Amino acid sequence: MNSTLNLLIGLAMGLNLLALASGRLPSVIRAVAVQGMVLGVLPLLSEGHAHWLVWLVAAGTVVVKGFVIPNLLTRAMRAANIDREIEPFLGFVPSLLLGAAGTIAAVAGARALPLLPQHADTLLVPGALATVLTGLLLLIGRSKAILQVCGYLMLENGVYLFGLLLIESTPLLVESGILLDLTVGVFVIGIIVDRIQREFDTLDTRKLTVLRE
Repeated sequence: MNSTLNLLIGLAMGLNLLALASGRLPSVIRAVAVQGMVLGVLPLLSEGHAHWLVWLVAAGTVVVKGFVIPNLLTRAMRAANIDREIEPFLGFVPSLLLGAAGTIAAVAGARALPLLPQHADTLLVPGALATVLTGLLLLIGRSKAILQVCGYLMLENGVYLFGLLLIESTPLLVESGILLDLTVGVFVIGIIVDRIQREFDTLDTRKLTVLRE
């Protein structure tokens, strides 16, 4: 079971690097969608018994992260008529190098943590740390609002992975709360993105510096 779990988390970590290296919005949105679906099935592998609540939250996570939110982002991208990040705050190569270095540091640092035996042989902690770092890099390093939303989603995916460490003591309570917060947060961000598009006819967040009271 751990081998399958580690394989899926390794795939999610690889998608982190893909998102950092790509300037094409459709590619990043697809990477976030696939990562969301991959992480959505992890509770089914972590739980020793298939409780109905596990299946419910797993299905909800896959649907929301894999289809609903990416579809909203794709519609926003088409409405804004943009498909590429041209001038990021942090270049793609430096972002990729920082992400790779952070992933290596996360794997090495996780070994020094006093984890429970059932977690010591998994990539839950390093995967969570690496995904949180990737989300922060996208939030800070990209100028397009849609890519910053993708960074927020990846940051949440990292928190979601951390929550799986508590799945036995608080069965999916953390994941359910995170999924609800994510849904609300994305709709709020969607409203903000729409306002930026209407006001400036672009999704470049650097335009926000010209706002005045």
